[in-house]
Amino acid sequence: MGVTDNGWFDYLSHEGVDEVNFWHPSGKAPFVGLEQGAPFLFKLKRPFNHVAGGGFFVKFSVLPLSLAWDTFERKNGASTRELFERMIRPLSPDPGARDPDIGCTILASPFFWPKESWIPDPEAWSGNIVTGRYYDTTRAEGARLWSAVQARLDVADSALSAVVASEPPATYGDPVLVKPRLGQGAFRVCVTDAYRRRCAITGESTLPVLEAAHILPFSESGPHEVSNGLLLRSDFHKLFDLGLVTVTPDFHVEVSPRIRDAWFNGKAYYRLNRQRLASIPDEESQQPDPTLLRWHNEHRYQK
Repeated sequence: MGVTDNGWFDYLSHEGVDEVNFWHPSGKAPFVGLEQGAPFLFKLKRPFNHVAGGGFFVKFSVLPLSLAWDTFERKNGASTRELFERMIRPLSPDPGARDPDIGCTILASPFFWPKESWIPDPEAWSGNIVTGRYYDTTRAEGARLWSAVQARLDVADSALSAVVASEPPATYGDPVLVKPRLGQGAFRVCVTDAYRRRCAITGESTLPVLEAAHILPFSESGPHEVSNGLLLRSDFHKLFDLGLVTVTPDFHVEVSPRIRDAWFNGKAYYRLNRQRLASIPDEESQQPDPTLLRWHNEHRYQK
């Protein structure tokens, strides 16, 4: 349960977002040890002092302020980048930095309850807690809190309660985890970190020019899953989407001859033809899905 800025909560409660960035002004992780899918509750500051909603933890990452805005925009809790900076800079360890790093706790499927559904602070909550605290469903206090949350999800949001209900129901003492549905921003951050912030094809590590590409486009029902993503330098992202570059199911680069035929150029790209990917996620489950790569080879690549 994280102590939550009241203005951040109020703004986002009217936006109908599928994900949020619960940011922290420094690059340090404020919540350590959270598993993906763990419930994360919003505890409002004074004068409200209630639990007013929450979401499901996806991951923590440190991003430059500019990239956090480009990735999440209004899902950061502000309508413009200028307002976003005004929220962060007075709290930043280095308020004069050109592009300070901020901690990004990314939450999926956020929920915001009306005031009449807010939950009073748990009895053991201390007023001097400034960041948040953990609750354990193996203990009575945590179990009571989660029971109150579940009751409100069932009433307030049938779509969200369906996500929770799709998981095996938690009994007393069981951990509560939900497989979060990634939004576009979470997809970008998860892909970026899975590839260790290096372009899959070139190995480039200049973060502002790296983009998360879908192998099967989202517009064609491609999922926001890391295994459906490649971290690519912006020019390779464009070429990949156009089918002028592809990646084979065994993780080798193929560059279309159409680049040379159409523009009498492309030497910088052909040097990488048939080379193995320069960066691949360590976890097998996050590596590019060979079935999706095969789809791109057969349906997008211009041979």
